[in-house]
Amino acid sequence: MSINGNINQKANLIWSIADVLTGTYKPHEYGEVILPMMVIKRFDCILEDTKDAVLKKLPEVSNLPMKDIFLKKASGHPFYNTSKFNFKRLLDAPDSIEINFRSYLNDFSDNVKDILEHFEFERHIERLASHDLLYMVIKKFNTPDADLHPSKVSNLEMGYIFEEIIRRFSEAHNEDAGQHYTPREVIELMVNILFNNDNSILTGNVAKTLYDPTVGTGGMLSVAEEYLSRLNKNAKLICYGQEINDQTFAICKGDMLIKGNDANNIKCGNTLSDDQFADDKFDYILSNPPFGREWKNDKNAVEKEAKLGFAGRFGAGLPPISDGQMLFLQTAIHKMRPEGSKVAIIQNGSPLFSGDAGSGQSEIRKYILENDLLEAIVALPNDLFYNTGIATYIWVFNNKKPVERKGKVQLINANGLYEKRRKSLGNKRNDIPQKYIDKITQIYGDFKENEISKIFNNEDFGYAKIVVERPQRDENGEIILKKGKPVADSELRDTENVPLTEDIHEYFQREVIPFAPDAWIDESKTKIGYEIPFTRYFYKYVPPRSSDEVLSEIMTLQKDLEQTLKGLF
Repeated sequence: MSINGNINQKANLIWSIADVLTGTYKPHEYGEVILPMMVIKRFDCILEDTKDAVLKKLPEVSNLPMKDIFLKKASGHPFYNTSKFNFKRLLDAPDSIEINFRSYLNDFSDNVKDILEHFEFERHIERLASHDLLYMVIKKFNTPDADLHPSKVSNLEMGYIFEEIIRRFSEAHNEDAGQHYTPREVIELMVNILFNNDNSILTGNVAKTLYDPTVGTGGMLSVAEEYLSRLNKNAKLICYGQEINDQTFAICKGDMLIKGNDANNIKCGNTLSDDQFADDKFDYILSNPPFGREWKNDKNAVEKEAKLGFAGRFGAGLPPISDGQMLFLQTAIHKMRPEGSKVAIIQNGSPLFSGDAGSGQSEIRKYILENDLLEAIVALPNDLFYNTGIATYIWVFNNKKPVERKGKVQLINANGLYEKRRKSLGNKRNDIPQKYIDKITQIYGDFKENEISKIFNNEDFGYAKIVVERPQRDENGEIILKKGKPVADSELRDTENVPLTEDIHEYFQREVIPFAPDAWIDESKTKIGYEIPFTRYFYKYVPPRSSDEVLSEIMTLQKDLEQTLKGLF
């Protein structure tokens, strides 16, 4: 069976288990039961092979201070369960299912119990048992088709299944499914770009760090791990992440634990107001932060950190309170190691151009470009994401650019590189197939101009916003002076954006003076701004059809209409 077939089969089966909850639970509550049960079942399947070894070792080590280490060694995993029960044995005593199930959960190692606590699953056990549903749910998860053993379902497939179930539950409740995860083909493209031409990871026993400040269920970490493993089996990617949502945090931490990673590197909390990796820097950063969302609840903490200047994350500037995505962008940049790091982060169109010279957004762009951090921006096809059809872009940062990229930014318009889906998933109507992932990656790696790739100097995006003043005049048309200088007329005041690649005064003489000979520049009000008008650079003029062509089409339609009417009468 194909990977996709296996994912769909398992997802459909688990989705159907929710049917037994109908009546007792409302549809939007199903996930609160099914998601933790999936995690518990996954742990149960993994520990099945070493269950007897753990039970045999328990009496020998139960009173030892090193008990935890011995039991993990016996289980062969960084977690264990010392209960005599497993999913199969729980079904042997239907009348005692609640007490036995509680006992079984309490006998997991502390790191697993922490995951279950974030699911807040305890409050559902009594509710399930009192409605005779606990036994039924466990029985459903105990069928051969629901086997989640790693030999049947790989870690990568398990991540897909979790995300598909989350999407279905969120969609059923009309919630924002897309906040939890990013389509895998988008992550694959980001990872390809991140590791492209990185020779430091290709050979030897190399270890690198990867951070996602909006980690969700850990999809970006999983895809990056798998990709690096294919490049170099001796390379290790040490993953870190922070997630605000308890359920998705629990899934991500569980996934890390199952794969043998350090699950303590996954933190729960609000990245903007409670950065739990405040002193850490990383080799790679990947993220798909929420965009178009207010950060007013984080306002005090963010503004306090902004006052630290570049000692904190937000020294470059603050975006409007209505949209916090550029705060995550600055978080990613702040986490770059001085020795060299790369970042791939998704943004919508707003950070490209919103905000006039001097605004928070423009100042952030100014900092990025004047410090030569931006390496590339890739425009993605529309309708890729489950919760939005708007334009999205991958921003690529590198604080140790190769020589040929220094002082330059590559823009790649991949908007047309997609395939239509046969069936939409929410707002997701398009996919990026592997051939286009490879094509975009190659275009990025080649660093050459073509129809969909353009290369600019950093200063091409900058401009000086000058204030043009004109004098007040009295009723006789004479210029009003004050201390020998003309008094500015605020009603005639205007502004001009002068590209940084041009001399301001030459521009002024050429573009303004011929139309306003008495005008002057108020030098004290000049501001430097930056914007990246991506769409303009790739705009193609399509001439309108000729009037003869339009008239001919109208005449043809009219004749067709006349023939149709004759057939009716």
